[in-house]
Amino acid sequence: MLREWRQRRHLSQLALALKADVSQRHLSFLESGRSQPSREIVLHLAEQLEIPLRERNRLLLTAGYAPVFPERALDDPALAVARSAVERVLRGHEPYPALAIDRHWTLLMANRMVAALLGGIPAALLQPPVNVVRLTLHPDGLAPRIRNLRQWRAHVLERVAHQAAISADQVLIDLLADLKAFPLPRALGSDASVLSDGGDVFIPLQLETEVGVLSLISTTTVFGTPVDITLAELALECFFPADAATAERLRAVAAAGGFSA
Repeated sequence: MLREWRQRRHLSQLALALKADVSQRHLSFLESGRSQPSREIVLHLAEQLEIPLRERNRLLLTAGYAPVFPERALDDPALAVARSAVERVLRGHEPYPALAIDRHWTLLMANRMVAALLGGIPAALLQPPVNVVRLTLHPDGLAPRIRNLRQWRAHVLERVAHQAAISADQVLIDLLADLKAFPLPRALGSDASVLSDGGDVFIPLQLETEVGVLSLISTTTVFGTPVDITLAELALECFFPADAATAERLRAVAAAGGFSA
């Protein structure tokens, strides 16, 4: 497992040994099973390889040690402070959309503006658990409403591919295959329209709605020092208006309590 993670990070034994301040000989012995690793060296090497907490527990188990990183449900009392922080961020971000997702892009929480943007989506796609990227690129989901669909689709696929590569998560690998298999519906308008908003600075999400096109840029927020697997795998996706017209339209939608039925 250690060798697989090292190779996944495109590091030679020498490079990892230098990075971790251990001898290459010792690292070779660990990878071949000729030496029994200590608990400390397992955690140290996992840190140097930036292995996800969930996989660090598996490394520990393989080496004969108990896992050290807990995994609790988001509604567990131990995570009450973190959950409250997430809720405050989501509410405070209104009138702009914001949502919380797990490592597989499953929707965990969202503010009211997200629900407002999902009107008219078939109920089957909104049944929990909702996968955000699948909902976005599905031909019956948001895809037909995205004006710069080809560019946004490429951005989403690249992001999921990167996450799958660094995590070796089979669910993400399968999700990526599913997303690539979706037919590409006709985009609303020309993808070249993206250049008027962000140029070569960012790729906005240009979403066609009944109040006009909403041009949005996104930011991703994660917890800085998590030692719980759930928190380590949680991310907040917050969208901001890319232009003044979008900001005005979103404020109007929020004031009206959402889009018309």
